[in-house]
Amino acid sequence: MVSAEEAAALYRRLDQNGIRLWLTGGWGIDALRGEQSRPHKDLDLIMLVDDVVRMRELLGRDGYGLIWLWEENRPTVDARGIETATAFILQDAQGREIDVHAMRLDACDNGIPAWEGEGITFSRSGLAGEGVIAGTAVRCLDHGMQLVCHSGYELPEAQVQDLELLRRRFGDVQ
Repeated sequence: MVSAEEAAALYRRLDQNGIRLWLTGGWGIDALRGEQSRPHKDLDLIMLVDDVVRMRELLGRDGYGLIWLWEENRPTVDARGIETATAFILQDAQGREIDVHAMRLDACDNGIPAWEGEGITFSRSGLAGEGVIAGTAVRCLDHGMQLVCHSGYELPEAQVQDLELLRRRFGDVQ
């Protein structure tokens, strides 16, 4: 499990090292709502392809290592010419997990997934979500983008409940 304090500390560490990221998933929804609704097994991040290698090096010093490549992973090359994964999970010795998906920004600052074929574009406004975890201000996907990212597949009950809380707070706009 990743506690609120751990999620906030991870976010701050990455952000303070110049790594742009957006929270999604359970913590992203709870951040938008400003309160934790349930325990979270991981911290879900959307980040820039060009920051993945640095992020992995930084968190590697804290004991985070690669445990899973998602089937939608599509290796790509970052701006420094280094090949990197685009959809993966890192885990530390305490079992805390970080689920990462990488994107690139287009000329209009819309996010284009670097992983295989989601058909999603993260609009500039969809990347403008703001939230709070354990007193830390965080960037996250806005409520409409969260709803888009949680559609098209069967959701576990915890995620269904997350979306219900999100809809109660913001409505069902997509």
